[in-house]
Amino acid sequence: ARLATLTRALYLLFNEGYHSASLEPVRLELCSEALRLTRLLKQHPAADTPTTSALAALMCLHAARLPSRLDPHGELYGLADQDRARWDRALVAEGLQWLRLSATGEALSTYHLEAAIAATHASAERLAETDWERIVELYDRLLALGASPMAELGRAVALGWSLGADEGLRALEGIADAQCLGGYPFYGAARGELEALRGNHIAARRHLEEAIGRCRNGAERRFLERRLAVLAT
Repeated sequence: ARLATLTRALYLLFNEGYHSASLEPVRLELCSEALRLTRLLKQHPAADTPTTSALAALMCLHAARLPSRLDPHGELYGLADQDRARWDRALVAEGLQWLRLSATGEALSTYHLEAAIAATHASAERLAETDWERIVELYDRLLALGASPMAELGRAVALGWSLGADEGLRALEGIADAQCLGGYPFYGAARGELEALRGNHIAARRHLEEAIGRCRNGAERRFLERRLAVLAT
C-alpha cells in the first residue's frame, strides 16, 4: 500500500509538470524531479516491481516529447504539430526498456497501459503512421480498469483518427462524466478538431473559441488561437 501511494504521488507530480494548470503550461523541473525520484525508487529492491517499471516507462516516453512540446519562446505545440526529430531518442529507448521490464509480472496497472499508449506514439515517425486502432484498444483496456474522463477523452480522439470524426464525436458526447471536463480547454478543442476533420469549420471554430475562453495560461490560449487561425484560412 505504501508503494502504491508513493508511485501515485510521483505520477501526479509528473502530470502537474507535464499538464500544468499554473501560469506556465509545462514545468520542466517537476517532470525532471518526478523522473529522478522514480529512477531512485527503482534502485530499492522492495520497490523494483513491474508496476514501478511501467511508471518509469510512462515518464520517460512522455518526457522525451518535451523538447518539441514547448519551444524556447514558451509556445506550446500539440502532438500533431511537434517536430518528432527533436524528441529525445535516448529517453524513448530508456522508456521502451522499462516497458519491456514491466511485462515480467502478471499485474496490469494503469501505468502499463498509459506507457503502452505513449510507446505507440513514439514508434510512429509521423502522425499519419500512428497505429490508432492499437491506441483505441489500449484505452479500452485502461477504461476497463476504471472510468476516467481524461482517458475517455483520449479514446474519443483516437477513435476520430482511426474510424472517422463522426465516431470520435459520438464518443465525446458519450463521456459519462463530461461535466468535470467542462472547464478543461482541451475538451472543447478536441470537439473543434474533430468537427474540422469532418469539414464542419463553423462548428469547429465555435468549439475552439469556447475552448480559448477556458484557457488557464497564455501559452494554451496562443496554441488554440493558432489552431483557430488555421481554420480561418
